[in-house]
Amino acid sequence: MRYSQRIREMAESPIRKLAPHAESAKERGITVYHLNIGQPDIKTPKQMLQAIHSMPLDIIAYGPSEGLPSYRRRLPEYYASKGIHLTYEDILITTAGSEALLFLLMALCDHGDELIVPEPYYANMNGFSSMAGVTLVPVRTRIEDGFSLPDTPAFAAAVTERTRGILICNPNNPTGAVYQESQLHELAGLVKEKDLFLAADEVYREFVYDGKTHTSILSLPAIQDRTVVVDSISKRYSACGARIGTFISRDRGLLAGVLKMAQARLCPPTVEQMAAEAVLDLDQSYFDDVLKEYQLRRDILYQGLSSIPGVVCSKPAGAFYLVARLPVDEAEKFAVFMLRDFSHEGKTVMLAPASGFYQTPGAGRDEVRIAYVLNVRDLEQSIDIIRRGLEAYRSR
Repeated sequence: MRYSQRIREMAESPIRKLAPHAESAKERGITVYHLNIGQPDIKTPKQMLQAIHSMPLDIIAYGPSEGLPSYRRRLPEYYASKGIHLTYEDILITTAGSEALLFLLMALCDHGDELIVPEPYYANMNGFSSMAGVTLVPVRTRIEDGFSLPDTPAFAAAVTERTRGILICNPNNPTGAVYQESQLHELAGLVKEKDLFLAADEVYREFVYDGKTHTSILSLPAIQDRTVVVDSISKRYSACGARIGTFISRDRGLLAGVLKMAQARLCPPTVEQMAAEAVLDLDQSYFDDVLKEYQLRRDILYQGLSSIPGVVCSKPAGAFYLVARLPVDEAEKFAVFMLRDFSHEGKTVMLAPASGFYQTPGAGRDEVRIAYVLNVRDLEQSIDIIRRGLEAYRSR
């Protein structure tokens, strides 16, 4: 049987590809600490769960393709609290941020067109770009520089006649980097000069540490009509399974085009939209407490890994991920070793090899992405397991 070139060329998710090894370890009675995936152990707000349990519905019916009117009309209040001024007509509800990213690629690009992305980048973009027939053009960031945004000339050098835009993730997944406002203004100037779009995945805007603040590209006055933001409730409310995202743009023509694709998939999830609307009044203290917890976890992970001989890592300024360079030949082999051949006191860890977050051949080969989404006790045990696992791996 012949299958499409599209699925034959798509790479497996580096976040999930080692799952069979993890399941095998669990079947042997090993406890596996999942550091490979951004699934927080923070409790979903009770208001969201109560809204689901008390849904006043007799029928879960189709909703509008652009999202429930009540939810869309209330979302500008949330964004206004972040200094972002929108109308509900700038917002289209999607089936998670993933669908918003796919819509973004398909709306901005024809087959063979290009988007410039800082590398490493969100691994699933490789799959989305394959599905949409879009070429991602990487501009490299480096662990030695804290994965800071490259200077504008580096982006300018990557522009070709097929370039349709620049896509960033801020705060960044997988690196935890947070981009400075001055850098974003410089990118805005390039985007305007080259007649491009600037798009941003801003899913992690709530998680910025050390008193720093997040700057949305929607607040850049020079390019108000050429910005697109992808957002999601998954990490904000620890509701990854709810699958509610947003596609935001002030370009009415672009939104009208995206709505055509939204109509083809009928509507985003009705129940989850109602649950998401129920937490729009959530008190700021919820976010303050969550931010404090993640910053504590960040500090414990960074200090613990930095104390391991040969490990190099950059201290994240946002999100809840850290990329670490390990003293190993190949991080994926080490990750498999930890699941298949190693445990300490009946426990091991699952890591995400970072090579899947790069496009450049050989890049990230000795790096892993670690999600600090576990409680402090489990995180401390995970660091000790990584330390012991590296000793065992290198002594073989």
